[in-house]
Amino acid sequence: MIVVTGATGHLGRLVVAGLLNVVPADQVAAVVRDAGRAADLAARGVDMRVADYSKPETLDGLFAAGDRVLLISGSEIGRRVPQHTAVIDAAAKAGVALLAYTGALGGPAADFALADEHKATEQAILDSGLPYAFLRNGWYHENYTEQLGQVLATGAVVGSAGDGRVASASRADYAAAAVAVLTGEGHENTAYELSGDTDWSYAEYAAEVSRQSGKPVTYADLPAEQYLGILTGAAGLPQQLAEILVDVDTAGIARGLLAKRNGDLARLIGRPTTPMSEAITAALS
Repeated sequence: MIVVTGATGHLGRLVVAGLLNVVPADQVAAVVRDAGRAADLAARGVDMRVADYSKPETLDGLFAAGDRVLLISGSEIGRRVPQHTAVIDAAAKAGVALLAYTGALGGPAADFALADEHKATEQAILDSGLPYAFLRNGWYHENYTEQLGQVLATGAVVGSAGDGRVASASRADYAAAAVAVLTGEGHENTAYELSGDTDWSYAEYAAEVSRQSGKPVTYADLPAEQYLGILTGAAGLPQQLAEILVDVDTAGIARGLLAKRNGDLARLIGRPTTPMSEAITAALS
C-alpha cells in the first residue's frame, strides 16, 4: 500500500491524483484529519484513514509492514517536530518499507529558520533506521502566484531579497517527483535536492507579471523591519509566520540558498520543470 499523509492539502491532493494515474485506487491510502474533505477521494476507491499528527493515539495501526509512506510536512510552524516524530514512530513500529519526507532544499546546509524543523525531522527519520527518501523541496511558484491579486492591486512585488534568485517549480512538479519515488525502485536512503530548471529574481518576476498583465508592476526591495511591518500589518499575518517569511528572503533567497539547481527534479519527473512564466499565465487566467 502507498500511504499519503496530509492528503487533502494542496500538495497531498496532487500526489494522490498522480498516484491514481499510475496504480489502482485500492493500492492508495489517504491520511486526513477530516474525512468529509476527502469524500471525492473515497468515491474514487482510495482507502481513507483519519488521523491527526498532534494526536499520536490516532496513528496506532495507521501503517502496515511493507507500506510506502509519504510524510508531507505539517503546516503548524513550531509544532512540526513532535507531530512528525509521532508519525515516524508509528511508521517504525509498523516496519514500513519506505518513508519519504518533504523537507527543505539544502537539507542540513539550509540555515534559514524555515528549514530548522525539516532538518530535525530528517534526523529523526535517520535515527529511526527506516529506509527513507528525502524530497527536499525548493520554493513553490504558487508561493508567489497566489498573491497576484494583491500585486496587481498595488503594482508592487514586495520583499527583502535584494538581487537574490529563486529556482522555484510548481506544486504539480514536486507532486510528480513524490509519485515517481513512491512508485519507483531504488530510491531508498537517498536525498533529492528538488528545484526548478531556471532561477529568477524578484525584479524579473515583477517584470514578467507586468508583461503578461499589461499593468505596471515593479519590485520594491525593503529593509527587513519594514517588510515585517507590512506582513504583520496590512497583510495581517501572525508575527511568527511573518518573521519566517522575512528570514526566507534575507537569509535564504538573498544568499542564493533557494537558487540551487542540480536537475534532480527534472530527472525524477522525466521532463523539464514548469517555468514561472507558465505559472503566471495560469494564475492570471
